[in-house]
Amino acid sequence: MKALAITVTAIALTGALSACTDSKRARNDATWGDKPADITCWTYGVENFKGRSTGKVEYDDGGRISFVDAANNRYTTIDGDCRVVYTQPST
Repeated sequence: MKALAITVTAIALTGALSACTDSKRARNDATWGDKPADITCWTYGVENFKGRSTGKVEYDDGGRISFVDAANNRYTTIDGDCRVVYTQPST
């Protein structure tokens, strides 16, 4: 009976934590969803990409980012350590 209670508690806690993550993702998407970003990526400490996206940058669970490169208007996917800085349009 004690094992069942621990299992149920663990499942409830996992669900609660993933809901927080989904909430943060939704909030970030609403705030930054379609804005251009400056992107710099490194592999083993060597810069291998520096550029800008035309809009939204998509992230997957494996650390890969995907976006449309503003320089050539091509869909680009990059693996590595990347810094993504969203820019605010000047008003």
